[in-house]
Amino acid sequence: MNNQGSLKPVLSIVFIGVLWGLNWPAVKVMLNEIPPLTIRATAFPLAALLLGLIAQLRGHPLWPSRNDRWPILITGLLLVFGFNVLTTFGQLATETSRAAIVAYTMPALTAVLAVVFLKERLAWPTMAALLIGMAALVVLISEEKVTFTSGSTGLTIMLLAALSWALGNVALKSRQWSLSPLALTVWFFVVSTLACWPLVLIFEPPWTQSWPSPQVLLTVAYHVLGPMVVCYAVWTIALGKLPATTAAISTLTAPIVGVGSAVFLLGDQATWQKFVSLMMVVVSILLTLLPRTDRGPPAACR
Repeated sequence: MNNQGSLKPVLSIVFIGVLWGLNWPAVKVMLNEIPPLTIRATAFPLAALLLGLIAQLRGHPLWPSRNDRWPILITGLLLVFGFNVLTTFGQLATETSRAAIVAYTMPALTAVLAVVFLKERLAWPTMAALLIGMAALVVLISEEKVTFTSGSTGLTIMLLAALSWALGNVALKSRQWSLSPLALTVWFFVVSTLACWPLVLIFEPPWTQSWPSPQVLLTVAYHVLGPMVVCYAVWTIALGKLPATTAAISTLTAPIVGVGSAVFLLGDQATWQKFVSLMMVVVSILLTLLPRTDRGPPAACR
């Protein structure tokens, strides 16, 4: 993979990392008036509908082959349903900045799983970027060491969310799919919709809820159009052009933006740890742009 060919997908992932980062305070705002499962049960079908319309306009076939149906179910439950639902509940159990920090241990998990299951090799720039990125998270964690050593419920939920995301990315990367990345993303949201709505009807009946305020409805619109539609579509496409480890490291922009936006929008305390970790993540991302001499397995989702 040459530098020019890899630059565009990496920068795309950095961009969606910013949108995903801003999604952390957005979810916190929605949680003030909307129950956690209802947030996802609203966003999933809207995202599926919008992405489906885009796929049809672009002439992408939407019906998967028989061999892809079970992999689509499993990957969708891990990559979309599991990660999104768990991170929502995680923000109920801990502060937004802490939730973002723990959730983005997923690059390290993805790297390990990619080496084990996808036989990817860690070239020195990727290894250095991974180590620096993880060190940046350690710096952030150092300001919250009391919480991280207490074994809180929020910590456990966010670690499970990170594992769900990492497993979903490895599952996405592990095969050649019969559908385009865009059509595949539509099905991931369809699967997540079907999994989420029964839980809403049981635990958060819509007829018992109040209508959200205009501010929260606008936040829901951003949540659907940005992090759900744009981010998942671009992520699925870019992951098909990059090794899973490189793609995962690039998304380290998201926790930094998430923590920074929590400071400005939610009033979280600004600390030196947040600034230092931001500089380290910039270095980590720059390292992912260096030319690679190794080649991973054939890319999926093309």
